Amino acid sequence: MAISTDSRSEEKAAQHSQEEKRWVLSDFEVGKALGRGKFGHVYLAREKRSNQIVALKVLFKSQLKQSQVEHQLRREVEIQSHLRHPNILRLYGYFYDQTRVYLILEYAAKGELYKELQRCKHFSERRSATYIASLARALIYLHGKHVIHRDIKPENLLIGVQGELKIADFGWSVHTFNRRRTMCGTLDYLPPEMVEKTEHDYHVDIWSLGILCYEFLYGLPPFEAKEHSETYRRIVKVDLKFPAKPFVSPAAKDLISQMLVKNSAHRLPLNKVLEHPWIVQNADPSGVYRG
Repeated sequence: MAISTDSRSEEKAAQHSQEEKRWVLSDFEVGKALGRGKFGHVYLAREKRSNQIVALKVLFKSQLKQSQVEHQLRREVEIQSHLRHPNILRLYGYFYDQTRVYLILEYAAKGELYKELQRCKHFSERRSATYIASLARALIYLHGKHVIHRDIKPENLLIGVQGELKIADFGWSVHTFNRRRTMCGTLDYLPPEMVEKTEHDYHVDIWSLGILCYEFLYGLPPFEAKEHSETYRRIVKVDLKFPAKPFVSPAAKDLISQMLVKNSAHRLPLNKVLEHPWIVQNADPSGVYRG
């Protein structure tokens, strides 16, 4: 269970641990609750044999069955367990008993990005650019593995011990071999092609990154409205407005405008996002925001 500094030996060790070891709850010393979700809770835990600190996600089978998401969970585990990237939360393994499923996850010591954004109201351009660059790199990696995330938003991002951002929830992720029609994700982050129920592909993640960049800088998503129908209308029209306060530089607005384009094929590619002047001038090259 210990994490090796060499990625190749780390991968082999992870495979061996999952093949050789069938985990049970008594292998862990379970501590405080870190959070609660729709289907269960997440706890801080220590794997007794290696002393490694992990996050243990405990899901109730009855709730998974009731909501008919067992297939979605299997897909999430299958996808996330194969991913190795500094800005993607590791899934080390899983086990289950009669009533629960347990996911053994990397522990992100600095907690939920959503809570940090609520606390700060909005982020500085330096912090926002560092986060967006990190996520662009993680999405380039995902798309290279033929995976689309489909639900990039503050609630699905965690902050690691160094201050690095980590994509944490892969519940809506799919392999991209076929174009999709399913509407999924979160209303404020839905791209026009999902709202209009036309086919979508990996370009949906570029749209979500644009929404996220706007929310980092302004403290709220760009198409938010009182009624859902109005939000849908604003998304389809790409009714993009930039408030006077807080002040946001023209370069940041330019990047957001190039990602939030209705025609998905015309959205700024992720490698071009990393080359954009606003990212180059503001993002910390280490990918870590240190405050």
